[in-house]
Amino acid sequence: MLDDTLKSQLQQYLGMLRQPITLIASLDDSATGGEMLELMQTIAGLSDKVTLDTTGNDARKPSFVIARAGDITGVRFAGLPLGHEFTSLVLALLWTGGHPPKVEADVIESTKALDGDFSFEVYMSLSCHNCPDVVQALSLMAIVNPKVKTVVIEGGAFQQEVTEREIMAVPMVFLNGQVFGSGRMTVEEIVAKLDTRSGDREAAKLNAKDPFDVLIVGGGPAGAAAAVYAARKGIRVGVAAERFGGQTNDTMAIENYISVLETDGPKFAAALEAQVRHYEVDIMNLQRAEKLIPASEPGGLVQVQMSNGGVLKARSVILSTGARWRNVNVPGEQEYKNKGVAYCPHCDGPLFKGKRTAVIGGGNSGVEAAIDLAGIVQHVTLIEFADQLKADAVLVSKLKSLPNVSIHTNAQTTEITGAEGKVNGLRYKDRATNEEHLVTLEGVFVQIGLVPNTEFLKGTVELSRFGEIVVDAKGHTNVEGVFAAGDCTTVPYKQIVIAAGEGAKAALSAFDHLIRQPAPAEAVAA
Repeated sequence: MLDDTLKSQLQQYLGMLRQPITLIASLDDSATGGEMLELMQTIAGLSDKVTLDTTGNDARKPSFVIARAGDITGVRFAGLPLGHEFTSLVLALLWTGGHPPKVEADVIESTKALDGDFSFEVYMSLSCHNCPDVVQALSLMAIVNPKVKTVVIEGGAFQQEVTEREIMAVPMVFLNGQVFGSGRMTVEEIVAKLDTRSGDREAAKLNAKDPFDVLIVGGGPAGAAAAVYAARKGIRVGVAAERFGGQTNDTMAIENYISVLETDGPKFAAALEAQVRHYEVDIMNLQRAEKLIPASEPGGLVQVQMSNGGVLKARSVILSTGARWRNVNVPGEQEYKNKGVAYCPHCDGPLFKGKRTAVIGGGNSGVEAAIDLAGIVQHVTLIEFADQLKADAVLVSKLKSLPNVSIHTNAQTTEITGAEGKVNGLRYKDRATNEEHLVTLEGVFVQIGLVPNTEFLKGTVELSRFGEIVVDAKGHTNVEGVFAAGDCTTVPYKQIVIAAGEGAKAALSAFDHLIRQPAPAEAVAA
């Protein structure tokens, strides 16, 4: 089950347990049940603080609870938490055993303060790189607040449940039997969603902050690089981000960031945040910008209003709001989102095993998605609007070699069809003949590029016809004291390494701007 290296690492982690824990297993005669027993026995054998109890009788078998000694409740794992979820298992063991989580103290306090009965079920797949964040968030909540119950369910081991509940995307979270949410969620996001008063408290915190020398809006590679470069100048820096790490959180493999041979998106995003925090930058997460208010006079303060009503002030602002997946905008896309319409083949591909799927988009992302899916699903139909695929030649060659792939170029998607709440087909028009076609399938993966997150800037900052922030070679916008970097700008080639470089450049430009401004009144008075 676990090789010697993994056992050795696990034993080291279990040495951090501060109090005894019990693994209470509810087993059956299935192959998964046998593997679970073996895993539990291995874990119990690696630490004298871990006890195994095989007398559990939960209705969902095979499963096991990680509980504090003398208790019978805790985080329950149904199915084997291996693959991407092995880290979630290790963290649940450590947290239950008293090892402190690396989470901000105010988040822990907000979780403990939640009042009510919260019974969560989270469905995940072992190949999903978005799932661990949600699993770990809900596990932590159950460990620190006894009013929160969490069951983590591996979809492959409980396929009948997945079918009955019509789960076609992971992670999928149910609260008290009703759909709560899907996709990546942090513990802060979940707590904020449960605590309806959190928005007002957050707004008050933002309003109380002193003005920043540099305020960065957005926490992707551009924002992180800008924060590091600005903070190293010894000035007051803040980052307001809706989701730190940005699009890198949704990237499976990163193999072209110079000096890093290979990593994955979540690890890369975590490394970005760790480095920014190292410089004691004020990171304000879960903050969506709604309005930019330019300074009323030269050298004055720029203001950024957030969706919760809070306002941040700064002597200079760097906009690094990034981009998001572009929708195909045809009938059925929104109606069947997470019911057959998906955007992450790595996360949701395994849910379509043996089924017929389509990929919309013939660039690198679309062709890579089709190649990936072809190894899992029955058949892949790739739909490309242009008259030829735009992906790299090596990818196109690989795609064309696969026997279960059909390619349609010069094809316009016109509708995603469905019945009984699920996708059942895709319509496209041959742009050369105007002939309509219907492809019968169960899943559609949209991979047609990105759209910049700049809607809130219309009327204040100059935007291109594509919605990108117009910048010069130094990252200046047309508004004094406001700079921009990364995928939200007109800089070509939307790549992580380019975004990081542009973020560094924008920070240096912002600092150059600041040193040419009159000293703030309070500094003169001092």
